[in-house]
Amino acid sequence: MGKIAFVFAGQGAQYSGMGNKMYENNSAAKKIFDIAESIKPGIKDLCFNGNTEQLSITSNTQPALFTMDLACAEALKAEGITPDCVAGFSLGETAAVAFSEMLTVEDAFRFVCMRGQFMQECSEKNKGAMIVVLKLDNEKVEEICRIVDNSYPVNYNSPGQIVVACAVESCDDLIGAIKKEGGRTIKLTVSGAFHSPFMNEASEKLREYLKTVKFNKAKIPVYANISAKPYPSDIADTLADQVNHPVRWEDTINNMIADRVDTFIEVGAGKVLCGLIQKISSKIKTINVENTDDIIKVKELLQC
Repeated sequence: MGKIAFVFAGQGAQYSGMGNKMYENNSAAKKIFDIAESIKPGIKDLCFNGNTEQLSITSNTQPALFTMDLACAEALKAEGITPDCVAGFSLGETAAVAFSEMLTVEDAFRFVCMRGQFMQECSEKNKGAMIVVLKLDNEKVEEICRIVDNSYPVNYNSPGQIVVACAVESCDDLIGAIKKEGGRTIKLTVSGAFHSPFMNEASEKLREYLKTVKFNKAKIPVYANISAKPYPSDIADTLADQVNHPVRWEDTINNMIADRVDTFIEVGAGKVLCGLIQKISSKIKTINVENTDDIIKVKELLQC
């Protein structure tokens, strides 16, 4: 019998109203939102009523999505649905770490608030952009990034889809070089060049902050973005290094499948990860959970 994995949604999946139904109808989800609210007053209103502009500010997006991700996972757990392992895309990795109990919910939420703040500060100092590249293999995109100044492959999403971070002034040259090679581009609506050297200062600030935090042994394996393998013993360095290193999502999913995962449940806002996972392997099952109705669907799926 195959294993079940929870995968936690990342930045860009946010939308106004996320978590509202979960909060009203599931006590485990409500508890997560209430803990977050006690640390950062206004976070519930931001999730439930915030507009697109408010939710797009990195220092807001990250704590809001963390809360949504973890609330959905805890709602499933309260219904007796538990994973054999977990992973999170970018920001989602912090929620995965909290779910594994390597960090308490409170410490993980405080960390993600710092993460959002420091990454926002880096974005304001170093104006950057992120571009989805389609129809080119990883090696070709890496070659282009070596030629175009201040551009870096940062999210290895799925076959034929990779995200590149770059300086604003390099954007046109990068898009031109990609199109010349037959690739297609989509510019993301994000505030900075995440998972690149533009985030070095944020990484170092997080490393210092994490010296004050207590870590516990993971209750379930958490696959790290930076290595695509379960977390090593140096949890703090792995978390700090994640923000300025690539997200190796395709490798992560392939490694989880090799470890006998055949059902992926995306927890949090939207179903972007389900789509990416299906592109990586069409042979496994995916389903997303962002409200209480979705929990019923998961139960039906797992009974098949």
